[in-house]
Amino acid sequence: MDGMILKAISGFYYVETAEKLYECKARGAFRKKGIRPCVGDRVRISTAEDGTGTVEEVLPRKNCLVRPPLANLDRLFIVSSVAEPSPNLSIIDKITAVAVSKNIEPVVVFTKSDLGDCTELLECYRQAGITALSYSIEMGEGKEAILALLKGKVSAFTGNTGVGKSSLLNSLFPELAIATGEISRKLGRGRHTTRHSELYPIGGGYVADTPGFSTVDIERYEMVELEKIPYCFPEFAQYLDKCRFTGCSHTVEKGCAVLAALAEGKIVPSRHASYQAMYQEVKAIPKWH
Repeated sequence: MDGMILKAISGFYYVETAEKLYECKARGAFRKKGIRPCVGDRVRISTAEDGTGTVEEVLPRKNCLVRPPLANLDRLFIVSSVAEPSPNLSIIDKITAVAVSKNIEPVVVFTKSDLGDCTELLECYRQAGITALSYSIEMGEGKEAILALLKGKVSAFTGNTGVGKSSLLNSLFPELAIATGEISRKLGRGRHTTRHSELYPIGGGYVADTPGFSTVDIERYEMVELEKIPYCFPEFAQYLDKCRFTGCSHTVEKGCAVLAALAEGKIVPSRHASYQAMYQEVKAIPKWH
């Protein structure tokens, strides 16, 4: 039967099927082929009389993150704060680019909106065609909009320490803190040092591995190929085939339609600066590496 891996830990895979949740081991053939099932994978399993199962086949993935290992994500919520700490737009832009490259819809959430005006921040990403929301526990703002985006989707949250990611998730799903706490006690380690990934069926969809993971994980372990970077900035799309020269890097060339749009105010300067930084960073890495 077919199902989805909700949790992977110590060589065991917990697969949700239409019938029930099965504890499974993976066939040894996966290791020989260099395939490693991960949380979010759609899989085909066989079952034994004792109620356990075996993962027989990993069905085709639409995407996969390296660390944490998560497959088939629909949305990635990139959480930043308006203040304390101030938002790092370069990091946000890099993560949105990685998400787009993997066919994951990025959603930028600015927390602590009671501490400052985030109108310009929201407009920056909305102008780029990226969903952007503000959230404040104190003001009771943004909760319903986030819940609506989670419904029927497989989602994950990422953000660094201090941006209010855990507070956001605990506010949305109080029962989630209880679930992750129980898991940590069983493992005998603190909640924030848990190393396994898990999907929680909640909010009409699935939410991954709360309290989420650091943006450092994505920065360090995900890389977009140089030629694909322009396509990871949605606001560039309508200009990419209008440049004077083929192979335009959209950084300094004369006749570049992207640079012309930037000069006309159709592309936000901070977004293009992030693109340039990302382009130069990847360009400096040897292809073999």
